[in-house]
Amino acid sequence: MNVLQDSERALRAATPPALLDVLLPILARCHDALGAELLMADYSLGYLQPMTVPPHGAPALPVHGSGAGRAFGSQEPHAERRNGGTVLHLPVTARGDRLGVLSVTFAQPPGRDATAELLEIAGLLAHEVVVAERDTDLYVQARRLNRLTLAAEMQWQLLPARSCARPEFALGAQLEPAYDTFGDNFDWSASPGELTLSITNGMGDGIDAALLTSLGVGALRNARRAGLSLADQAALADQAVYGQYRGSRHLECLLLRFELATGRVEIIEAGSPTAFLLRDGAVRLLPFDAQLPLGMFDGTEYVPESAHVLPGDRLLFVSDGVHEVPDAGGEMYGKRALARALLATRLLPAADVPRAILEALTAHRGSSQGDDDALVVCLDWFGAPA
Repeated sequence: MNVLQDSERALRAATPPALLDVLLPILARCHDALGAELLMADYSLGYLQPMTVPPHGAPALPVHGSGAGRAFGSQEPHAERRNGGTVLHLPVTARGDRLGVLSVTFAQPPGRDATAELLEIAGLLAHEVVVAERDTDLYVQARRLNRLTLAAEMQWQLLPARSCARPEFALGAQLEPAYDTFGDNFDWSASPGELTLSITNGMGDGIDAALLTSLGVGALRNARRAGLSLADQAALADQAVYGQYRGSRHLECLLLRFELATGRVEIIEAGSPTAFLLRDGAVRLLPFDAQLPLGMFDGTEYVPESAHVLPGDRLLFVSDGVHEVPDAGGEMYGKRALARALLATRLLPAADVPRAILEALTAHRGSSQGDDDALVVCLDWFGAPA
């Protein structure tokens, strides 16, 4: 009997809401599991919400200070004693996208080989959750501790995964406030030869900003998927926004395209967020050639500039909702504080950096929510494998 094959076959045959139900008999039969629970990470990445039908039938666990949170943060199995038995927490992650945790209960702690096999089963579950989300709202609902505003609903539907890992790079991003966003957005796509990353900020707030950002991101994706150059991607999105708003609204944007084999980067800054580079233990601000935001004038031409990233580089991109946030005394968080935060988080994986920086921002601000979006994107560059 091949447990992995049985698990994969059962998950693929299951209806979207029943993924965990079909796994339970296999875990009990093959690993003597007494029970299992799937916990989904909420939009703020601060809590793990048990999957129940209907959602929110059980209290959420904080990521910090819980056994499940430790597995989620470390992306490694973590076992803890509970009620005379053992609960093994396993990260549920698909291609670097951290979805949640699978917590399996045993009478006796599983051995090393069994733990490795259970970790692979959790990975199979993660991939099926991603597919199942196309056909049911249950997994999306389980990520919500609170109701999203309509604008936030529109923004989150635009976003890709919040983390991604490949041999050449690792990405992590976070947007706050998670349940009431304005106009900030990020997007990425990796092809066999390149990575394209865009960071956008639609003018205004609420539904107006969400509609503007949706138009701009849709236009950028349309141009990218047509195989257009970076300059033509910016020009097409510029025309789309100007055609709709005739210059009354615009979209700030930073476009980057990385060649995976060489580390060469094409960059177009059109009213972009601030960017930092951490290289060899030193942080410096990256000055780009400023160009007009998308949609400000008719027929704007965009010219890419070039740079190179090296293996070991870390890039950090933040919106003005991060570096222009004042504390109670009116002092801005500022670029120096961001540089210190980037150095302080240099040992964390890219997926954890945005959350850590936003926590530092909250401490500076003195409140849990500000007046604008706060967007942080972190990119670790490893370079092409030898």
